[in-house]
This record gives sequence, structure tokens and C-alpha cells, in this order.
Amino acid sequence: MPQVPQTFDALAVRAWCGLALDALGRAREEIDAINVYPVADGDTGTNLYLTLESAATAVEAVFAGHEAGGGGDPGRPTLADAVGAMAHGALIGARGNSGTILAQLLRGMAQVLAGDDGPAHADGTGLGLALRHAADSARQAVAHPVEGTVLTVASAAADAAGAADGDCGAVARAAYEGARTALAETPDRLDVLRQAGVVDAGGRGLVTVLAALVESLTGETPRGPAARGPGPHPRAEAAHTVAAPRADDDAPPGPGGPAFEVIYLLEAEDAAVARLRERLDALGDSLVVVGGDGLWNVHVHVDDAGAAVEAGVEAGRPYRIRITHFGAGDAHAPGAERTPAERVQRAVVAVVPGEGLAALCTEAGATAVLARPGEPPASGELVQAVRRAHAREVVLLPNDAELRHTAAAAAEQVRAEGVRVALIPTRSAVQGIAALAVHEPERRFDEDVVAMTSAAGATRYAEVTVAERQSWTMAGICQAGDVLGLVDGDVAVIGQDLTETALAVLDRMLAAGGELVTLVVGDGAPESVAERLQARVREAYLAVDTVVHHGGRQGSVLLIGVE
Repeated sequence: MPQVPQTFDALAVRAWCGLALDALGRAREEIDAINVYPVADGDTGTNLYLTLESAATAVEAVFAGHEAGGGGDPGRPTLADAVGAMAHGALIGARGNSGTILAQLLRGMAQVLAGDDGPAHADGTGLGLALRHAADSARQAVAHPVEGTVLTVASAAADAAGAADGDCGAVARAAYEGARTALAETPDRLDVLRQAGVVDAGGRGLVTVLAALVESLTGETPRGPAARGPGPHPRAEAAHTVAAPRADDDAPPGPGGPAFEVIYLLEAEDAAVARLRERLDALGDSLVVVGGDGLWNVHVHVDDAGAAVEAGVEAGRPYRIRITHFGAGDAHAPGAERTPAERVQRAVVAVVPGEGLAALCTEAGATAVLARPGEPPASGELVQAVRRAHAREVVLLPNDAELRHTAAAAAEQVRAEGVRVALIPTRSAVQGIAALAVHEPERRFDEDVVAMTSAAGATRYAEVTVAERQSWTMAGICQAGDVLGLVDGDVAVIGQDLTETALAVLDRMLAAGGELVTLVVGDGAPESVAERLQARVREAYLAVDTVVHHGGRQGSVLLIGVE
């Protein structure tokens, strides 16, 4: 039967993301186990998975928007829409050294396929050009490229794709086989891999992603790559104990290394980023800066994490800052044994919208997951938080109705790892606060979950925010800039003054009674709003107490809970 020519369009992008995410999910632990470079911290597979999950989520959001009539062709975004979303999602969700490089690979493809003259679909030649630009741009993003890493694998894939003839399926097969061959040779190019008897973990992940590309275009699943290189095959534990060298071409392997991994998103101009690269390169190693058009993802390993963040502040506006301490005698210590700490019996993992509530939850003994405005955590991030809690039993509080399915997926994954997880479907941070207030780890697990669920369910919630655009609401039409008061998720009050709107919302909620009012004040609220609301409760509602928390940079100006 003659082969049907394959093209790369929006549907292919969607299928590729889904298949790649599933494949990385299956290969995650294997890739983590062979992670020895640039730091043997055993998280490359997880970081690649989280990065791809963010990309896939962004692509699904584009399709959902078009299916709802948000695009010119309802139900079908363009190739430019899909690859642009994929690249942006990967950029904002990139984790670790490998995830940051993957984000730049996807961005490089998008720059070819989503340009001003971008096609409705790409043929084999177009896909080959996209893979070439992806490999070149990723290499340029790394301060000190090293051969035998994912960069080598990406270049080999691009070389093979450029030499291939035929449709997109043929080009994808060639790229995969070129990457697979290069991956097997990585131990010959990097001593630290040869000593451990493994192939490069980042390259192994990229080969997995390219295999998914082949499957999305042909329906065929190519044979998988080997996780280990030629030569002696030591115990798998050795992958966690090999010393990591500096990520420079001429730096010899050694036992030392920076203590912190620093990652942040940065809004900055190109000229400022060029200066930032020079400063961070002098501070540490494993420097990767990816992005463009005013938004960048910065990754570096340093001893002075504060200086790395300050450099970002000087360049522009850093946010979603993540600082990870590799740990003494861990990632950089040769021969160090990783003795896992004893699991605690029970823990609480809570998603919170601002730094203030994150600190509050942490003080209460919970593991907090920060959800910044417009940046909800992915299921993989919740899984990682549950793992960090290191408990036999975990209570998960999503604190957002939109996160219920994400949290359910995370709970199912962790249950498969032997952890007992209870998901309480809290829809607001104030419900999570109420649940956490009655949490008693000494109780039986079921009894504790029932008590926390009851406390959350008995808490009505509201938020006061500012409308970004004109829209229809349950309370009528609002205009951009109007103050909205939402009660239990629905707009109940539309006003012009934030404090007056908040008072109206509070009166509406307390009309049905209540014993405790919880106020979570965001950075954008007037200084007097909490005092005005507290005064209203004292004057008009006898025997009702008020508690005030400062949420920091949260999506809503004010959160209100009534128990």
C-alpha cells in the first residue's frame, strides 16, 4: 500500500504533546536513575516531564479556546497557534537544566513554523528546517556547550532530518534514528557518563520525545533507546553518586560544585539579558538562558543564590523564582550514600495563591505549593510536593475549583506509589485555612479527613477582584476596571469602589449567619480595607470574630471566608 504523505499541523502538535507526555511519564524513573550530569541529583526525567506537561496543557487550552469559538476557525487552531502555545507553555513551565533546554528546542521549532509567513501545515522539508533551528538555538542558549549531552543528540537529530527525503513521517524517523545513534555514543564523548556506564539523561529524554513525534505522524512506535552506554554496567545506584563536573568544555571532572540551582522567569529586554548572561556566568555554571520577545527562563547553578536573583532584578522583573539546595554530601559529593529519611505518618499539601498564605501553611506544618496568578500548578508539580512531604498519609487541598481534576490526577499517581492520599475538594484558600485549622495528625486518618472536610464545607467563600474586560455576569454586565464581588464562585456585586464592594459582599455573606470571618488581604488592596471590614463586623454582627492574613501577591485583591 503506498505511503500517505504526512504533514505537521495543529492536530499533529496536539498528538505529539500527548504521546510525548505519556512516554516521559513511563520513562521518568529510568531517566532519573541515570542522571549524572551536570549534577547527579536524579531529577532529569521528572523535570522533562513537568516541562512537557506545561507545554501540553498550553496546547490543550488553545484547542479548548477555538472549540468555544475563540478563534477564526472554531475547533481548529492553526499550526502557528499550536506550536506557539507549545513553546510558551514549555518556557513558563521549564524545570531544571534539561527542561530549560527542551523549552528552547520547542521554541526554536516554533520560530520556524509560526513566523509571519508560517504555513498552515509543514511538509518534510519544513519539519527538517524546524529541527535544525531548534538544535542551533538550544546550543546558543547554553553558556558553555558540552558534547555528549542533549545538545549533541539534538544536533544529530537535526543533521539526520536535513539529509532525509520524503514526508514528515520520514523526516521524523530519520531524526529519531540520528538521535538514537548519538545517544548511544554519549559515553564516548563525556567521561562522567562512561565512568557511570550510562548514556546522557537529557539526551535519553529527547529521544523519547522524538519517538513520540514519529508515532504522532506515522502511527508506529519506534524501538526504544538503551538507557546505558557501552562498557561496564555498574549498579544503578552509581548513577546517583558520580561526581558532577563544571559544565565547561575544558573543565575537568571534580568533586566540588555550586550549592544551589536557581531558576526564574524574567521579563527583560534583549540588551539587559546579554549583560545578565555575563554576570551569571561569572557567578556559577550550568547557565542556560532561553526565551525571547521580552520573556526569558533563566537557569544557573551558583553558591550565592541571592546574587543570582539580584542580577535578575537588575536586568528586569524576575518571578516564579525557584531555589533548590543540592545538599551537602549529596549531588556534588562523590561516593555519598543517599539514606532516605524515615517517612512521617501524615502530612498536608496545600495549594495557595500568595506568599503570605504559603508562609502561614508552612508554619502550620503543611507543604505549600504556590500558585501565582495565571500560573496554576500542573499535576506533576503536585506529585512532587506530595513526595517532598515524605509521608505515609497525605491530605491534599487544591483550594481552587479549577484544580480539582489536576489534583485528582496527582493523587492517583501518588497512590500508585503506595502513599495513602485523601483529596478534599476545597474551592478557595479560605476553605483550606479552615480545614488546616482543625487538622490533628494524632487522630485516625479517616477521622482527620472527615473533620477537615466538614470545616471546609462549612466555610462560605468570596473574593473581591477587578474586571480585566467587559463581560456578562450573574449580576449584570461589567466593564473593564469594575470591582467584582464573587460569592461562592459567582459574581454577586459589581461596584466602583473596592472597599464599598467588599463591605457589600461581607454583609451578603453574614446575612445567613456566621461565627468567624477570615480576611486574606492581597498586595493590591487599600491599607484601610481590613480595618473597615473589621469595624463593620464589630458594629453590626455580635459574637462574630475576625482573623486577618496578608496574602501577598495573589490573584484576588481580597479573599473572605465565613464559617
